[in-house]
Amino acid sequence: MTIKDLQPAVVWKNFYGLTRCPRPSKHEEIVRQYLLDWAKEHKVEAFADETGNVIMRVPATPGFENRKGVVLQGHMDMVPQKTSETVHDFLKDPIETVIDGEWVTAKGTTLGADNGLGVALAMAVAEDKTVKHGPIEVLVTYDEETGMTGAEALKPGLLKGDILLNLDSEDENELCIGCAGGLDAEADFKYKTFPTPRGYVGYKIDIKGLSGGHSGMDISLYRANANKIMVRALIPLIEKYGGKVADFTGGSLRNAIPFEAEATVALPAEKATAALRYINEIFKICKERYRQSDPAMQCNVFKTTKPARYIEDAVMLNACKAIAVCPSNVIRMSQTMAGLTETSINLAVVRCKGGHLKVNSLLRSAMNTAKADLALRVRYIFEFAGAKIKFFGGYPGWTPKPDTPINKLINDMHVKLYGTPMNVLATHGGLECALLGAKYPNWEMVSIGPTVMYPHSPDERCHIPSVQRTWDLLKAVLENIPEK
Repeated sequence: MTIKDLQPAVVWKNFYGLTRCPRPSKHEEIVRQYLLDWAKEHKVEAFADETGNVIMRVPATPGFENRKGVVLQGHMDMVPQKTSETVHDFLKDPIETVIDGEWVTAKGTTLGADNGLGVALAMAVAEDKTVKHGPIEVLVTYDEETGMTGAEALKPGLLKGDILLNLDSEDENELCIGCAGGLDAEADFKYKTFPTPRGYVGYKIDIKGLSGGHSGMDISLYRANANKIMVRALIPLIEKYGGKVADFTGGSLRNAIPFEAEATVALPAEKATAALRYINEIFKICKERYRQSDPAMQCNVFKTTKPARYIEDAVMLNACKAIAVCPSNVIRMSQTMAGLTETSINLAVVRCKGGHLKVNSLLRSAMNTAKADLALRVRYIFEFAGAKIKFFGGYPGWTPKPDTPINKLINDMHVKLYGTPMNVLATHGGLECALLGAKYPNWEMVSIGPTVMYPHSPDERCHIPSVQRTWDLLKAVLENIPEK
């Protein structure tokens, strides 16, 4: 049995097609062409705009021409994450899916249900002639995960709808009406390298098996950060044992909690045994601290070839100390919505290349003033440590409007179908509604979707029954959209 055999078939068939298309952010050429070819095959009007967004237009069901127009929206890209043991080229290889009871997951990689299933739902509406609806537009945006580029560049006036149904939420029982804004930070430590002295031996430090996850949805789970675990080891190696660090690589994406990190170091031969014993004690403490959130954490040290050169001690030490003290967690919980993270930061990526050690973080907040305050805090930490820091890619939050007619309609349909009201909330994750709403201020906007757990990590999985229920809810909502 494969996902093509699951129900509703019209949704899962389209999702299967998307899993065949490599589509990491900023490399969406293949999936864009697939969407355009799919539309041509199904006789759906479609085109790509100047940025690379795909737009489809579906005429109203006869008798529904006077209903308000609905824009079904999702994004075509996915987060390319894999375990260290998995051999997978996200630019060439399809995603291999696995059915595990009531869940669909992937073999050692992210699944791409974020947001492939949202796109598949919109495609199903365009394809299925039994669905009753008014005028429909399908907007599939480009490069959502690394900067919301497509939403930012969408031209006002291109879309004619009145209501935006974003299909990028990740809990079937949640009705999302707001989201946090975000800001990227990059700290740059410039360094020189020097020849590794005689009498040193090489080691590789490898941290893996952490839970990782979505830096918005999962940051409140207080999972371990691989970059912070690594500096716990590197700082005493440099200060106490005279170690030299040749390379430090951690994390991969600014919106994913880093679950792996590695470093290449050189240790004085006469101190190596004591140094390794010391950092193993540190790792033991870290494993105990995170044994609930990160039970599969592995921290290992292997002997390797002595590196020919190392990064100057003062710069590496300052960078490690800045990483150690810079927050990477929840800064403040919402005072108005129980259980919602208001402000957070994910210290996501560390890279050493060409004389520059760069640290990339993603700041999020539902309040612009709180986001600005956090940015100052990050700036001061890294500037004090000797780095140059820049901020970029900022996007606004989506202010909740609880009393719109579309919110009431969706909730009423959920009660009618399933007997319970939806959980109306805002999310700490970033949604394109904030940017799209700025271009189309008259839209009513809401976000729904099937249940997807652990997005942005190789543990990503989708709950199969939730897809059927979301599909049934979506059909009921579209059939009951009011007239203009």
